[in-house]
Amino acid sequence: MAHLSLNKYLQQVEESISEKDGFSLAELLSFKHPHVANYRLHLEHPEAQCQQWFEPSYDELVAAHLRCTWAVANHDFIEAYGCQAVVVQAFTKAFQSQKDENWALPVMFAVCLDLRLFANSGDIQLSKKGRGKPGETLEKAAELLMGCFRICASDNRAAIEESKKWGMLNLINQLFKIYFKINKLHLCKPLIRAMDSLPIKDKFSVSQLITYRYYVGRKAIFDGDFKSAEDYLSFAFQRCHRSSKNNKRLTLIFLLPVKMLLGHMPKVELLRKYDLLQFAEVTEAVSSGNILQLNEAFEKHEAFFIKCGIYLILEKLKIIAYRNLFKKVYMLMKTHQLPIEAFVTALKFMKIEDIDSDEVQCILSNLIHENMIKGYISYQHQKLVVSKQNPFPALATVS
Repeated sequence: MAHLSLNKYLQQVEESISEKDGFSLAELLSFKHPHVANYRLHLEHPEAQCQQWFEPSYDELVAAHLRCTWAVANHDFIEAYGCQAVVVQAFTKAFQSQKDENWALPVMFAVCLDLRLFANSGDIQLSKKGRGKPGETLEKAAELLMGCFRICASDNRAAIEESKKWGMLNLINQLFKIYFKINKLHLCKPLIRAMDSLPIKDKFSVSQLITYRYYVGRKAIFDGDFKSAEDYLSFAFQRCHRSSKNNKRLTLIFLLPVKMLLGHMPKVELLRKYDLLQFAEVTEAVSSGNILQLNEAFEKHEAFFIKCGIYLILEKLKIIAYRNLFKKVYMLMKTHQLPIEAFVTALKFMKIEDIDSDEVQCILSNLIHENMIKGYISYQHQKLVVSKQNPFPALATVS
């Protein structure tokens, strides 16, 4: 492939199209394939040669691909994105015309992946040049991917094996990656609905399902649905191959805070295995109700938690730390009628100097509302009156 002539390359592409060999054609149009390093194929104006070999829209598709290899060789990713956009547009026309076939799905996967990657690189180059808005190119790429998605989703043939619907999940995952990158998570909702209504939703490859559930789990965190987030992210973590340690670690970064919020604290061995000991001090502080240690852990690892996008989620753990601290007060005092002032004293011991009884009552109200404490506040007597049976329910049972 490194010394392949242009005519030989075009012949191989033409044979793949005529034989409807989607896998071979996908390789010949993918930037993962060695042919893209072949200087003989780096052509600024390949249109004339391609028109001699191919019918529309394939002539436009192949010409844009060859020009894209030229742009990449010149490290011009803004131009590369423009060329790849033409590739996807030309492919979409050809794909739409294939009414009763889905042989070109591997080609769609290849050209759409490259479109997203070039869009990301193009945005970076535009930013360095002081041009364009952040994520602008990725947003345009998403619109082109949606064009392919609509073709796949609208295929209602009874013969499911030949359906284009098999391409939907790959495109959903590509779109998720864009929407999370440009912070437009609300656009994920219709894609999730489309997937939920799909008869073949559980029949895609495990790798595609892992990616899908990883992003749906992250979306559930954003929506505050931590139980669903735990289910989706647990699937992604457990089904991810053991050799993909980095992917398992990425999933754990979001799964750990969710599990902690639901009352399941991770073991140090797990954190050490995946190089996530930043969570160890947080876990210890929350479990012991040590607010001072928790604040120190947040401050110490603030940069890591912010970079991962989980700082605000972890801050929600404070309510559990309060619950565990207040449980200690209850166990020390051995009474079901606890003075509010006792909790004020406990918090001041944790170096929260500006706390008063009104703020403590607010914290207690939240804990009662979240079913983390069974009881009520007697405002007249300035006391928390807790249930005589299981006043601090196990967090794992709290809904």
